Amino acid sequence: MDDRVQELNYYILFDNYTQGLALQELLRTEGLPSRIAPTLRSIQGELSCGMSLLVSQTHIDAVRACIARHRAAHHSIVEMPCQIKPGRNKFC
Repeated sequence: MDDRVQELNYYILFDNYTQGLALQELLRTEGLPSRIAPTLRSIQGELSCGMSLLVSQTHIDAVRACIARHRAAHHSIVEMPCQIKPGRNKFC
């Protein structure tokens, strides 16, 4: 059994693509890393925008503070276990 703690990622969801790009630019100017990612179907719900920003557990508190400080438009922030597998596509 694996006793490692599962790392969490945070998906910031948007009503439209423009909101996502605006927040990504704001985070970039504040020095906070984020990455454009497709929204997982399991969390997309009725949102028509399939774009989200992926933020690591390390930076989520600073990102939340930035969003609040600037009243940045977004739909919600969803916490999910990390699904990125660093060894994927490595065969040797």
